Amino acid sequence: MQTITKLDNFDGQRAIVLPRDVLEICHDTPPINSLYITDIGFYPRAAFHYCERLDGTEQNILIYCTEGKGWVHLPHGHFEIHPNEFFVIPQDTPHTYAADQQSPWTIYWAHFRGSLAMDFSFMLLKHGDSFVKYSPFVQERIRIFESICTALEAGYSLDNLTFSNLSFSYFLTVLSYTDKFASSECMEKDCVDKSIEFMQNHLNVPLTLKETADAVNLSESHYATIFRKKTGYSPMVFFNRLKVQRACQYLKSSTLRINEIAYKIGIQDPFYFSRMFAKTIGISPAEYRKKNS
Repeated sequence: MQTITKLDNFDGQRAIVLPRDVLEICHDTPPINSLYITDIGFYPRAAFHYCERLDGTEQNILIYCTEGKGWVHLPHGHFEIHPNEFFVIPQDTPHTYAADQQSPWTIYWAHFRGSLAMDFSFMLLKHGDSFVKYSPFVQERIRIFESICTALEAGYSLDNLTFSNLSFSYFLTVLSYTDKFASSECMEKDCVDKSIEFMQNHLNVPLTLKETADAVNLSESHYATIFRKKTGYSPMVFFNRLKVQRACQYLKSSTLRINEIAYKIGIQDPFYFSRMFAKTIGISPAEYRKKNS
């Protein structure tokens, strides 16, 4: 019985093949000629997906599996592909790849060329000791990929081509340095955002560094480090700036006296409040009210 195989045409797929004349524009136009997409797409649950190129292809190929399984066969070995794993096939490399018959993969894929295409391929391949690389699923990264497809589907204006290809270079970078993107841009970003929300909900009271760190279940030292990395300020300086922002709102939209505003943002000493306000805004609370009345 003959085995069914398919190169494409999967239910729900998204596939874009750039015309030859558009690729010529990409090839001749800096900065996108350093790295540009020739084909890109998304295959969900790609049953019977199979591709064999005994002489390789002129493009570099990226395949990122988010669900299901598959495999790739290259001159230097056979590799199983599992969820949240990707591989890159450099140009002119003979290859065969396919979806698993029992649990076919869902993949995001792209073919790309350019003067720096091989450099990007080697960047993706160099981390770790395996040809197949693990990269945890991050929704923001998928959003970048989808925005590339959406822009190309909207036409091949120079603006669309520039946006798509520069975004693709960023996509490859965050895929290569997945530890930095997944931790710094996701986990730590969430902790900082939650911490800022906690501060905003407690502007009427004084908070300590320990209290803000405890709110996001981090040690004081680690919390202070990632907070400064994200915002450029220490947590307590940032908290005081939030207090000043709230004070500005009261000064512009209420008739509260200066000492009453200080109390409402958790500062018992009106003179300390005035000094902090002037240091942050550049003028005293009274001058700010007069200027914005």
